[in-house]
Amino acid sequence: MRDFFRKLNYKFSLFMQGRNGMDDLAKAESVALWIVLIAMLFLSRVPVASLVCNVLFWVILIHMYFRVFSKNLNQRYRENNWYRNLRYRMAVKRDRRKKERVQKGAYRFYSCPSCKQRVRVPKGRGKICITCPKCRMEFVKRT
Repeated sequence: MRDFFRKLNYKFSLFMQGRNGMDDLAKAESVALWIVLIAMLFLSRVPVASLVCNVLFWVILIHMYFRVFSKNLNQRYRENNWYRNLRYRMAVKRDRRKKERVQKGAYRFYSCPSCKQRVRVPKGRGKICITCPKCRMEFVKRT
């Protein structure tokens, strides 16, 4: 029996050579599958929601397996890179919002009208002229 599984494992590893396999995007899709599956359990009595969850489940599942078994490694690499960049940008935004919440008592945050750069100024100074560090545009705000 052990020999059978060893041969099966060997044949599967030969099959997977040159294929994409499980990358970060495929792992995220598998987590999304579990979330949709749990939602299907709770929404089984609502026909429209159950249908939407069912379709979503199959779309994600087919897309995940298509990516895992794909031999077009360059395209799958670009897709995975896009997902990782998206996740990075979301983490940066979350960290920035967290820092702003911590500093909210002592500072005010404004966006430059020209370039949308976030500028931090101390509270309680009245009307001040703020110079954007990025584009050097000056604008007046009350702190």
